[in-house]
Amino acid sequence: MRRQKRDRLGRAHSNGYQAGLNGKSRDNCPYQSIDAKSEWLGGWRAAVNDRNTGLFK
Repeated sequence: MRRQKRDRLGRAHSNGYQAGLNGKSRDNCPYQSIDAKSEWLGGWRAAVNDRNTGLFK
């Protein structure tokens, strides 16, 4: 059970990261669950930060 939860949250983080890299707004978060939404936003923030520091163009 824990592995499934971790995988789901990891997937949410990775989807948020991809959204951030593609320049999508944080309002586009598809998750309703607090945990998944938090992970998605964390990934989104990391990607926006990486884009702003020049890691991706």
